[in-house]
Amino acid sequence: MASGIPVYYVARNLWTRRLTTGLTAGGMALVVFVFAVVLMLDEGLRRTLVTTGEYDNVVVTRRASETEIQSLIAREQVPVVETHPAVALDRDGTRLVSRELVVLISLNKRGSEKPSNIAIRGVSSRALTLRPQVKMVEGRMFDAGKSEIIAGSGITRRFAGAGVGERLRFGQRDWTVVGLFDAGNSGFDSEIWGDVEQLAQAFRRTTYSAVIVRLADTRRFDAFKHDIESDPRLTLEAKREQVYYADQSKALSTFISILGLTLSIIFSVGAMIGAMITMYASVANRVAEIGTLRALGFRRRAILAAFLMESMLLGLVGGGVGLFFASFMQLVTFSTMNFQSFAELAFGFTLNGAIVAKSVAFAAIMGLVGGVLPAARAARMKIVDSLRAA
Repeated sequence: MASGIPVYYVARNLWTRRLTTGLTAGGMALVVFVFAVVLMLDEGLRRTLVTTGEYDNVVVTRRASETEIQSLIAREQVPVVETHPAVALDRDGTRLVSRELVVLISLNKRGSEKPSNIAIRGVSSRALTLRPQVKMVEGRMFDAGKSEIIAGSGITRRFAGAGVGERLRFGQRDWTVVGLFDAGNSGFDSEIWGDVEQLAQAFRRTTYSAVIVRLADTRRFDAFKHDIESDPRLTLEAKREQVYYADQSKALSTFISILGLTLSIIFSVGAMIGAMITMYASVANRVAEIGTLRALGFRRRAILAAFLMESMLLGLVGGGVGLFFASFMQLVTFSTMNFQSFAELAFGFTLNGAIVAKSVAFAAIMGLVGGVLPAARAARMKIVDSLRAA
């Protein structure tokens, strides 16, 4: 019931005017599609970078450096971090630590000469133990001390020379791709890994970019962080790996959100105007009907509520259609430059319950706003004037 007027009566009026209903709902569907896709893109980016990190892992970088690429850790500082009592030990008694170096190179995409920046990560032997989400799916792990590399699944698909058995040239030497790894749709899928010491020699680096450690007890993070950051021998800072990679998404996430919100607002104004025109036409064509309803005893607020519900249903129909088509974007992988690291990052569109709820609410609000003035006009009509106009 809509304050006395049955809901099926309201829905029937939309069905009776199928052409105008379809056109208006189509405009709203386009707006909701754009709105939902932007939210899905932002959520996909956030999920990709958050899942890159492990909660019990800690990233140690130079203080005030925003990315690993900007970070420089002197070799003599590394043992201080590695020997901290909070660092976990593997079964063989070795410490779960990976000394890492991150540099950028330019590679051409497959099928074109268009270059893009790619992150090359030099890692230690414990890198796979520290990142359980990274699995070798083809070939093998590189051998330490050799010019061998392994490529993320996203790199292999998109860039020339990055397939297993192929060769890439960077750092003034040739590198053989001996393996392909899958990182569970995390940011590592957009990287190439190799032996940290070999890459340091090739790029003539005497420092590391970061040190990754696994904590023996996650509750010791605050103590570990305090010890590292307050040590006068060091100029380093420590963050949980998940927090570190979540911070990497902020600049790109903000850009996507602002751009998407701007487009959604612009398009929604047009959609609301379309809904308003449709509802005004509905009121004009149903003057006698409105008079009859008033003569049967329905009050002005019942007429107002009925037309507002009709407008909201119109928005919800458009929202449902827009969400339906937006859901197919989950099959698409999007790649762009991460503004923090300046390296290409591949991520997908992610649809979840929160995005569905926001999109439905957005569609309902568009319908409500578009129907306020026509509904108010219908409610103000006098019985005598309405019946006389008929």
